[in-house]
Amino acid sequence: MFNKIHHVAIICSDYTRSKDFYVNTLGLTVVQEVYREARKSYKLDLAVNSHYQIELFSFENPPLRASGPEAVGLRHLCFEVNDLDAVVATLNARGVVTEPIRVDEYSGKRFTFFTDPDKLPLEIYER
Repeated sequence: MFNKIHHVAIICSDYTRSKDFYVNTLGLTVVQEVYREARKSYKLDLAVNSHYQIELFSFENPPLRASGPEAVGLRHLCFEVNDLDAVVATLNARGVVTEPIRVDEYSGKRFTFFTDPDKLPLEIYER
């Protein structure tokens, strides 16, 4: 019935800060940026390795939401990587704090978590 996940939408509290994080810190590619005057809202489409898309939105005074990986709702957004150690080193060098690397008890794969500027949980999972 479904082909794939088309996009993930994220609402940020500070558009400039979050755009900088997703584009310059994480290295995602800008596909399109639109300012929607009627909504006083930016919509930034970002490509992840030319395959998947993240939509980054800004809205005036968005309500806060619980964002821990164990909170009800979307648990986290996960990026697959080839070399976890290299990605962790790159993120750390760019000022991103990552949790200690863990090993998935079922798959034996390594992973870790970090957060975006709004403390939304993001995961990197070694291929």
